[in-house]
Amino acid sequence: MGLFSFFHKPFAANSKEQTSRLLENFLSGYSIEVMPRTADKIQRFRDILPTGTRVYIAHLEGTPIEDMVRTARRLTDEGFPVMPHFPARLIKNKTELAEWIAQYQGEAGVDQALLLGGGVTSPAGEFKDSMQMIETQLFDGFKDLHFAGHPESNRDIDPDGSDTMVMQSLKWKQAFSERTDARVALTTQFCFEAAGVIAWADRLAAEGINLPIHIGVAGPAKLHTLIKYSLSCGVGPSIRVLQRRAKDVSKLLVPYEPTELLNALAAHKERHPNFGIQQVHFFPLGGINVNGNWVTANGGNAGRPASVD
Repeated sequence: MGLFSFFHKPFAANSKEQTSRLLENFLSGYSIEVMPRTADKIQRFRDILPTGTRVYIAHLEGTPIEDMVRTARRLTDEGFPVMPHFPARLIKNKTELAEWIAQYQGEAGVDQALLLGGGVTSPAGEFKDSMQMIETQLFDGFKDLHFAGHPESNRDIDPDGSDTMVMQSLKWKQAFSERTDARVALTTQFCFEAAGVIAWADRLAAEGINLPIHIGVAGPAKLHTLIKYSLSCGVGPSIRVLQRRAKDVSKLLVPYEPTELLNALAAHKERHPNFGIQQVHFFPLGGINVNGNWVTANGGNAGRPASVD
């Protein structure tokens, strides 16, 4: 997708300076995702991330809750707001959910959560989706509650490849956002093409779903790493971007960077200020340092680490 200026006469390509300004604005307030084992490799997050960066903590199957809480405490102590994952199908029952919340709040003052199914097919207990967790009322009082979004559908939810059940779920979450005091948003799976993201966001708006979208973006990484994660995470049609790149020998050994995708989305946001994407959420598949350094190099003030403020 080309980048254009915003006059009423035929569009002309943006200047390099204008493109940089749009990207800086679009990346402002970005968030990033870590796991306990990847966080342990970072000496100081303040040397990598801007002040106030929200850090999601991914909870994979088999990760002890103690490791999750320890990571949340460390990030909080460094001055970063944390949003741990609560994967419904990994939690045994309401009692265990209450224990997790109590540990996060007691040890790290957590008041934000990303609620999602959990990426496994068989529930460990009584929860199968995020809505059932909300209905326990254990998240009452949280300031921010995010749900998973799927721009390229989700076959765990809609095995036929449609989005019928996903849309029903999103309408439930829209209704929930209208009766709760929490700020509700969607944080999406990563993808690689702007056109599909734009069409999906516009579809939600047409269906009356106006939840803010935090668009998932894969950070810089080697091509084989991205393809591996894309296949395991169920990335849809936009994986063809990587497949085309794999056929180009000149690009095969050059790490993928999300520049083209983000520039296209930033330009679209400039032309359509009411476009549903509010922020960018990075999956640092090539490493947290690599991702942070890329934003620092490309995002202007949006990427300035806290340690240089």
